[in-house]
Amino acid sequence: MKRPLRSNLRPVLFLTLAASLFFVLIGAATPRERKFEFEYKATVKKIPAGAKRVELWIPVPHDSRFQKITDMQIESPYQYQIHTAEFGNRILHISLNNRQQSSFTVTVRFNAMRKEHVQERLQQANYSAAREDRDPDMARWLQPDRLVPIDGKIKQWAQEVIDAAGANTDLEKVRAIYKHIVATVKYDKSGQGWGRGDIYYACDARRGNCTDFHAIFIGYCRALGIPARFAIGFPLPADRGAGQISGYHCWAEAYIKGIGWVPVDASEAAKNPAKREYFFGAHDENRVEFTVGRDLVLNPKQAGEPLNYSIYPYAEVDGKPFTSVDNNFAYRDLAAPSTNNSRE
Repeated sequence: MKRPLRSNLRPVLFLTLAASLFFVLIGAATPRERKFEFEYKATVKKIPAGAKRVELWIPVPHDSRFQKITDMQIESPYQYQIHTAEFGNRILHISLNNRQQSSFTVTVRFNAMRKEHVQERLQQANYSAAREDRDPDMARWLQPDRLVPIDGKIKQWAQEVIDAAGANTDLEKVRAIYKHIVATVKYDKSGQGWGRGDIYYACDARRGNCTDFHAIFIGYCRALGIPARFAIGFPLPADRGAGQISGYHCWAEAYIKGIGWVPVDASEAAKNPAKREYFFGAHDENRVEFTVGRDLVLNPKQAGEPLNYSIYPYAEVDGKPFTSVDNNFAYRDLAAPSTNNSRE
């Protein structure tokens, strides 16, 4: 009697199950993506009668390894140009002479595909230094900002943090700084002083918003000789759909030799303790980045001081900063999330 054929299928079945498991594991490691439409609207109003020159600058999002901007449409009653400024930031600029009307509106719409940014090399025992993602502005990310000095006091506080943690390598130091900030700073936008990214304010008050959290992180890293950079854009609610966005969100990265840029979101970690491990080494896909860096000089150069950071429209009338500018931001998801896998 011949043996049943099913006994010969066992190795095939085993290989099939193994292959399925392999692809499930690969899928779990695939960065999440989000596709959405974004609308940025700026209205310059109450322009003084007799104003000879009105200028408007609007930040425009850029492509990167983690986001792709497509189908950009701009509605403007006047001619505009889009320039590239320092750090690769893109800026829409309008210049008007002897304008008669008292207001005008510019609307920028685009589609974005945002990819989760996870520094996989944090979990790898071996990695190739040749794959590091360097930055042509690396020297700048070791320098102070106007509101983020790296003087003796900041260096002292940073050193105390890493000494208390027993941190020796740059990775250990960056992780110790992150944990210290998340554990000791409260996300709190009450009162005055928050939101400027003033490291001395943030260290004294131990509260603030994302700008204040990352001022401490970036300042402490730079004070220890570790490059760190600032980025700003807008957050999207985790639930897919459509709606208004009330304000900006910012985040940071630190550069570790042999690993590359390590993404950090200390303020989100403070708001959500369950994600504290996740946000050291990851930025989720629920955001869109507009500009990088602080103390920014626009293109064309503004007459006023460098901008603390650039996310809202900036205007000048006859060479002086003009604050009568309204803004409105909205999003609409274009597709369901590509995966429900969690990286927390």
